Amino acid sequence: MVVLHEGDHIWIEPDKPGPFDVPIGARVKYSASGQIQVIDDDGKEFWLRPGMKIRHMHASVVNGVEDMISLTDLNEGGILRNLLIRYNQKLIYTYTGSILVAVNPYQVLPIYTAEQIKAYRDKKIGELTPHIFAIGDNAYNNMRRYQRDQCIIISGESGAGKTESTKLILQFLAAVSGQHSWIEQQILDSNPIMEEGAKIEQYLLEKSRIVTQAQGERNYHIFYCMLAGMTPQERSALELGQASEYHYLVQGGDVCVDGRDDAMEYAGIKSAMKVLNFSDGDSLDIHGLLAAILHLGNVRYASTVVDNIDASEVVGDRELARAARLLGCNPVNLRDALTTKTIFTRGDTVTSPMSVDYATDVKDALVKGIYGRLFVWIVIKINAAIYKGRSAEKYYQNSIGVLDIFGFENFGVNSFEQLCINFANENLQQFFVRHIFKLEQEEYNSEGISWKHIEFIDNQDTLDLIAVKPMNILSLVDEEAKFPKGTDDTMLHKLHQNHSSNSLYLQPRAAVTKAFGLRHFAGDVYYSAQGFLDKNRDTFSADLVKLIQESSNKFLKSLFARDFAMGVETRKRAPTLSLQFKKSLEALMKTLTQCQPFFVRCIKPNELKKPLTFDRELCVRQLRYSGMMETIRIRRAGYPIRHQFADFVDRYRVLVDGIPTSKVCRNLREACATICKQVLSGQDVQLGKTKVFLKDAHDVFLEQERDRQLTKKIIVIQKRWRGYFYRKRYLAMRRASCRIQAWVRMFLARRRYLRQRTGFLRMQAVLRARQLNAAFQRSRVLVVNLQRYARGYLARRRCHGRLASVIKLQSNIRRFIAQKNYANLRLRHGKRVEAEKLKREMEERLKREKGSKEAKIEAEKAHRSVSGALATRKRKFAMIRQLCRRHNSASYSLNRRHYPPFEPPRFCPPHHSQERLAQLDRESQEADLQQRQEAVKKKEAIELAERRKYEPVDDSKMVEEIFGFIDTEQEDGAAPQAFRDLEESRRRAIERAAAAAASSPTGAELPAVPGADEDISEYRFAKYAATYFQGNATHTHTRRALKQPLTALKNEGESNCRFGLNKTRLKNHCRIISFSFMSDLPEPRLTVGDSRDSHTPVMTKIYSTLGRRFNQKEVEEAAKLAGELEKDPGLSSSQRSGGKRSIRKKLVSLTLKKKSKLTDGVVNRLREGEFNPGSNELLEDRPTSNLEKLHFIIGNGILRPELRDEIYCQICKQLSQNPNKVSLARGWILLSLCVGCFAPSEKFVRYLRNFIREGPPGYAPYCENRLQRTFVNGTRNQPPSWLELQATKNKRPLSLPITFMDGNTETLMADSATTAEELCQGLAEKIGLTDRFGFSLYIALFDK
Repeated sequence: MVVLHEGDHIWIEPDKPGPFDVPIGARVKYSASGQIQVIDDDGKEFWLRPGMKIRHMHASVVNGVEDMISLTDLNEGGILRNLLIRYNQKLIYTYTGSILVAVNPYQVLPIYTAEQIKAYRDKKIGELTPHIFAIGDNAYNNMRRYQRDQCIIISGESGAGKTESTKLILQFLAAVSGQHSWIEQQILDSNPIMEEGAKIEQYLLEKSRIVTQAQGERNYHIFYCMLAGMTPQERSALELGQASEYHYLVQGGDVCVDGRDDAMEYAGIKSAMKVLNFSDGDSLDIHGLLAAILHLGNVRYASTVVDNIDASEVVGDRELARAARLLGCNPVNLRDALTTKTIFTRGDTVTSPMSVDYATDVKDALVKGIYGRLFVWIVIKINAAIYKGRSAEKYYQNSIGVLDIFGFENFGVNSFEQLCINFANENLQQFFVRHIFKLEQEEYNSEGISWKHIEFIDNQDTLDLIAVKPMNILSLVDEEAKFPKGTDDTMLHKLHQNHSSNSLYLQPRAAVTKAFGLRHFAGDVYYSAQGFLDKNRDTFSADLVKLIQESSNKFLKSLFARDFAMGVETRKRAPTLSLQFKKSLEALMKTLTQCQPFFVRCIKPNELKKPLTFDRELCVRQLRYSGMMETIRIRRAGYPIRHQFADFVDRYRVLVDGIPTSKVCRNLREACATICKQVLSGQDVQLGKTKVFLKDAHDVFLEQERDRQLTKKIIVIQKRWRGYFYRKRYLAMRRASCRIQAWVRMFLARRRYLRQRTGFLRMQAVLRARQLNAAFQRSRVLVVNLQRYARGYLARRRCHGRLASVIKLQSNIRRFIAQKNYANLRLRHGKRVEAEKLKREMEERLKREKGSKEAKIEAEKAHRSVSGALATRKRKFAMIRQLCRRHNSASYSLNRRHYPPFEPPRFCPPHHSQERLAQLDRESQEADLQQRQEAVKKKEAIELAERRKYEPVDDSKMVEEIFGFIDTEQEDGAAPQAFRDLEESRRRAIERAAAAAASSPTGAELPAVPGADEDISEYRFAKYAATYFQGNATHTHTRRALKQPLTALKNEGESNCRFGLNKTRLKNHCRIISFSFMSDLPEPRLTVGDSRDSHTPVMTKIYSTLGRRFNQKEVEEAAKLAGELEKDPGLSSSQRSGGKRSIRKKLVSLTLKKKSKLTDGVVNRLREGEFNPGSNELLEDRPTSNLEKLHFIIGNGILRPELRDEIYCQICKQLSQNPNKVSLARGWILLSLCVGCFAPSEKFVRYLRNFIREGPPGYAPYCENRLQRTFVNGTRNQPPSWLELQATKNKRPLSLPITFMDGNTETLMADSATTAEELCQGLAEKIGLTDRFGFSLYIALFDK
């Protein structure tokens, strides 16, 4: 029974073993109550079922080893698991003794660098991690040390990486044997493999791969590289297309392989050909023959009958014609050679047709013949370039042979080619097994142990059956191929007849099956007899030789020169393909037996050629085909389990008492002998010089004993540990109990103490309360008395204060009455004096006329008459004033018509004295009336302000009131009253600007505009005007309308659009709106018929105009109508507006539309400049208000970024050297509003900042601060509101009241560039709010 614990590793046998199924490793994930959950090596989790065969895994197999000789579980499952573990760790190389197993990673790994080559120099196998460079280094060092030839045999299936391994071996040998890098200069320039030179020998060329490939296998790489790397011109010259278009290249499936760059490899091939002295003509000839092979592969046959004989014909002539052109032969002759055959009989020739199958074999024979001879020619060419032999006699050169050979093959349908390939693998397997057996003998001899002869499976019987003994298979095939009437059936009959009794020969179960089988070392393989004889005859017929001999392709004819030299009879006696293969194989084996071999077994991990994908069944099949299992069997026949003395002592010293660890033990061999004697007494165990040699059963027994001893010792340890643990826990519980008791007792005592203490405290509190109550009553009496006296004192003081106020009020009233009476007395006195004076003058005048007495009497009468009239008027005035006070009416007007006019007495003659008195009376009345009217006006103004507080705001009226304070009628040179601050000293203005910046709502230093840290004193507006203004425009103020924009524009359409945005049209006269706003141009008179559009907002008209697109017809009509207006400026208003479709209505319909919303499409067209020229030529035909001018200028600056510099240039031009103070003030207000809404371009910003700094001290810092804020927060979306206009007038920040949900209000200071985020941040800081998530800020529409 197997006892499993969590973390143990086990082997699980397959439920239904298949031919390639092996045990799989697994790790115990959960084990309890008889339920065991495991995770196998493929990552699958499952529960173990009853009846599943499991066994413990040896510790040496758990984590994987570099040399699989050290595996204790040396079987197929152990080897496969070891390769899987290392493959998942991207360790693709593993040793089995001196045999290297390489698993194709299907990805580029960084393990083939120059540092790796240097690291593996002069290192033995096993000193470093497994690597193919180690094999190359040992082969090279053995050759130099022992002066013996070496060979490296690289085998494996197609796609296992044999070719890449061969390249890496050659790279390493070239690097360690010479002075230059093999990578840098390929073969010749880099440095030969050895100084004397290198030579390439070719054996057993796999020509069948050219015409047929297995599934998942590609043809030779040169075809794919050529098609991927050639230029379109080169492919066109050879009439080539893509690789997927050719039959010879798509039989195996995909034409592309992940991780392989065919185009890059083709560039390397061309470079190598140049290095190896291949001329351009040679390269062209080679490519031509390869292209001809591809075209021949696409030639198709159709079956037909000629004279009751099966025949064939070529379908389509395009591919045939292309191949004939490249081969230099006549297309008709090529067709005849591929569809007919010539038979020579007694000097006569007979031409007969060929069937489709036979014709296909002939075509494939032609292709293989061309490719094979081309390959031989290339080998000769390379040897001529790189091989430099010694001419000295008795000079022998040692060599290292690198053999890249195909692996064992067993497909669904196997034919003659597979028989030859497997025959070669049988020879290599025999060579490999004998070499491994020899290594085992050397191992035993080196360790000095006695050993018996090890039996191993020798496949010599299979070799004898195929090609050695008389009547072997190949000889029977050759014999039947030489008979004219020999067929595949007669050959198969002879094989059955001669070898049916041989156990290695297999007959099919059904007699109708035309096949035979052989029992190879890797398994049973059945071969189809169909086409055996034709393939063995090498059907390169005389017709094909004649065809090539008549070719105009000199290079092709040179490849077949030896064939031309042979006659017809000689060619008939030419050896068959099997005989050629056998001779080549014998030469190869002879070469190998004279060398010291190294083996590299390449493994293909999956058929999909994907990285980190491991197909267990495929890998087991390859391990068997490679002979690795026979290596295991040989090892098991001897002593497969081998331990170093130190490892053996450390692992099994628990079985014997008194044996120390390997680091302390002085005699390890004696310690190992003691363990073996006591545990394995009487068993076949061998002790060598450094290792212990065991059988598999011995190793299993030792592991079981070790587990049993460890279990016993673990139980003892657990017993002691549990005793210690529970006693420790008991002591801890005892200490805890004592501590708990102490705390309980302390708690009870303390609770009793606290109760007593509380009782005493309560008693003390009652006593102290009584004492304090008595003291309080005494103090209360004193305080009440004190309050009584204090309240009396305060009442008396308040009475005295009121009395003093009343007395002061009475004195002021009496003073006012006395002053008024004094004024009246003074006035009456003046009148009396004036009357006396007039009396004296009258008396003097009358004296001259009448006499002294009469004159005095007349003067006295006149004086009394005037005095009486004045007294009567005085009484009437007193009655009117009393009536006004009685009705208490503030609106009762005391104008002059309420007073009766002064009428002199009828008896008094009119004279200037009466007129003088009347004038004095009128002056007195007017002074009194003016005082009363001023009082009434003040009261009316207060009431009007209270009423207007709740009235809606009219933007146009508000702007007119804001800018109405500027007196436009003042003379030039006189500043308005509201702009007296512009004349103040610069020092006070700078101080106010600094104070305003300190109270900024952001509360932090603003980021600087572009160029803030550099000196901008050189960026003067005059320099910018001289550089960028077009025409003869200057930088100074002008009172004329501009004829063209100041700055140059990109195109005519944009120029018209920009100029249209900066001017409007009235009575066919152009004027600039900014000039009109600054009062530099006069306002036009209102045109009759335009009043109906006077209330349409200007921004709506801007959006509508810029958002509308017109067709060519409408633009031409507008231009025509505008021309009519220009030609006839005297046209009356009624004529221009009369009729259903007047000229003005047509023009306005082309410039304005009803919809005023600025859509996304309009914005995109504005930014992209999609405007029709002249579409903004006529915006308005009436005088515009200040608000409309502002919205027009700022609105277009917001919507059109390309117009911003033009707007700023026009404003700066009108502010430069402007003598009109009114225009100058309006211009700076306009500039301050613009810099608060949009910023200039990077090209103009430094000039604008320098212009602002040199401006008036009241506006320079204010405008510069607004410009900086605009750069920080970006361009506005709308023109300024009335709050901003009011703030701009006073050059102060906005005061925004914020009302919370509970009714509380906080006031924040903001400016034009303040964002909602800054307001929220400032509000949060003001009220101490740290977390602002979830809070919103709503803006009331009537406050916006």
